[in-house]
Amino acid sequence: MAFIGGDARQLEVIKSCIEQNAKVSLIGFDNLQSPFSGASNRELTPSLLKTVDMLILPILGTDEEGYVSSIFTTKKLALSEEHIASLTSRAMVYTGIAKSYLKNLCDQHSIRLVELLKRDDVAIYNSIPTVEGALMMAIQHTNITIHGSVCAVLGLGRVGMTLGRTLAALGARVKMGVRRTDQAARSEEMGLSPFFMKDLHRHAGDVDLLFNTVPALVVTAKVLNRMPYSAVIIDLASKPGGVDFTYAEKRGIKALLAPSLPGIVASKTAGRILAQTMTRLMSEELEEEGS
Repeated sequence: MAFIGGDARQLEVIKSCIEQNAKVSLIGFDNLQSPFSGASNRELTPSLLKTVDMLILPILGTDEEGYVSSIFTTKKLALSEEHIASLTSRAMVYTGIAKSYLKNLCDQHSIRLVELLKRDDVAIYNSIPTVEGALMMAIQHTNITIHGSVCAVLGLGRVGMTLGRTLAALGARVKMGVRRTDQAARSEEMGLSPFFMKDLHRHAGDVDLLFNTVPALVVTAKVLNRMPYSAVIIDLASKPGGVDFTYAEKRGIKALLAPSLPGIVASKTAGRILAQTMTRLMSEELEEEGS
């Protein structure tokens, strides 16, 4: 298998693969301070990729031009069509989230692509370090306790559910922004106060902390006009987030975009989550091939 780029999360995955006696090639890890004894540093070439069964990319995969980010090298890493075409038909590509560039290349060459963050198990486990990071930011950027504060959480997905439950456990008064009646029912069952997202502006007037998990513009100028100046917004959605940051700054409301918190606040745990999932998927793949 070959790893291309990434951050500290990848180190746990690499360690796990070496422990499974896999033959590991590392691309874009030349500045790693503590190199792995069971892996070899290689250049990104089609001839190398012809030999791999699994190509493992960072959480964000590639950008729309094929570039792969890595904190362990100063070199530019670009995954081209030639690279994907060199993979064998049984090879698999693993990433967190794939942009259209990577999806299209894998589709064109019939290469199986696994997006780990689209799996419920990974997303639920990842919600734990995400929420801990969000709490850390809330504490750092406010002068009030979470206990007794009025918090609005937008979106009752995997992160929103964990966040709402955690804030309530800390004594916050939690409003839950939902879109469907079943989500409203679940919020009430959890002891939270649901409201429908279309009415967000009506519920923003007393909010101390607003956490957004919705990857679409939901915290608009209309909403921001109703919010107190002292409020703090923490946007956990993927870039560009769901907040009108320009208008928030104009109003003097602190708004922070904080995607990818697991890799920032708990890279070791986040890496273990990925490693455990990938190890399980690899084992299942080998079992299927052997049956």
